[in-house]
Amino acid sequence: MDRRLFLKGTGVAAAGTALAAPAIAQGRTEWKMVTTWPKNFPGLGTGAQRCADRITKLTDGRVNVKLFAAGELVPPFEVHDAVQNGTAEMYHGSEYYFQGKHPAFAFFTVVPMGFTVPEMDAWINFGGGQELWDELAGQFNIKPFACGNTGVQMGGWFRDEINSVDDLQGLKFRSPGLGGEVLRALGVNVINLPGGEIFPALQSGAIDATEWVGPWNDLAFGFYRIAKNYYYPGFHEPGPQLCGGVNLDAFNALSDSDKAAVEAACRAENNLMYSEFVAKNGQALTTLVNQHGVLIKEFPQDVFAAFADASEDVVNEVGNHDDLAKRVLESYRNARREFGGWTKISMQSYLNERGRTLTL
Repeated sequence: MDRRLFLKGTGVAAAGTALAAPAIAQGRTEWKMVTTWPKNFPGLGTGAQRCADRITKLTDGRVNVKLFAAGELVPPFEVHDAVQNGTAEMYHGSEYYFQGKHPAFAFFTVVPMGFTVPEMDAWINFGGGQELWDELAGQFNIKPFACGNTGVQMGGWFRDEINSVDDLQGLKFRSPGLGGEVLRALGVNVINLPGGEIFPALQSGAIDATEWVGPWNDLAFGFYRIAKNYYYPGFHEPGPQLCGGVNLDAFNALSDSDKAAVEAACRAENNLMYSEFVAKNGQALTTLVNQHGVLIKEFPQDVFAAFADASEDVVNEVGNHDDLAKRVLESYRNARREFGGWTKISMQSYLNERGRTLTL
């Protein structure tokens, strides 16, 4: 063999190897996921971690997602800004935390007297909701995905009983989103706090009452130590959807298969989290009542009627913000009417009959 040809060939091979390694490295990327939840918080925080891990696995590590809990990289209510400006590539949180940026964001978590979980999924996937959400979030350089749901929530923890609408006057109550605006319209002093700050505020008297999620999460936070009156149903959050929001530039830089993996991971967590909450809430409710003396109470009918009336006014007002808000509201109204008719004669009627005929 000609030594010069051998060395030349070796040089070409070596050069090719040297070029291949950086190309492989360039095909892998590190993503930071910031969340609005305390570290490892049951359901919400652990669900965000599952999603992060699933993206990493589905992409074979090409997109390696590291999770930062609330306050570890940015404050909980600043995760949207962090992803918008590229400080992080992804967030996991509730869109109604960002309704100050645009009031229509609330519709993509939950609105009072709005969708149940199946209805929300139907709207997002088949009712035009995702397209409207993409349009809204895209204005902030974000691609949104449904990424979890807690199911219908409890109405809240109260130190004192609520026997009439008058009992709401001046009450210092923690509640975000449009549900908070409904309570404000009824004379409540509404305060918005991230999850990790609620218990200290309740303990110190900075707030008189709070809603959070439901028995499983509320047991973990220990609200029963301060307030014993636990009211239902939660008019404000009948099916709150969580968001996996991805920086649009980071998302568009992915291959089609990795884009599909991110979407699949979020969709999987959307279903898995809901089923986990259904499984764990019943167990936690029994613990709250039998071990901690919590009093489960239903809102009086006149109080709930006041919630419902004020809800329609607050939700309808969002449509006056701009053309996009108007289109979101119209889509929501149409879907609630169409889906609600089927829900009434299927799920609602079945549960009513099951409740009358079975002792659970």
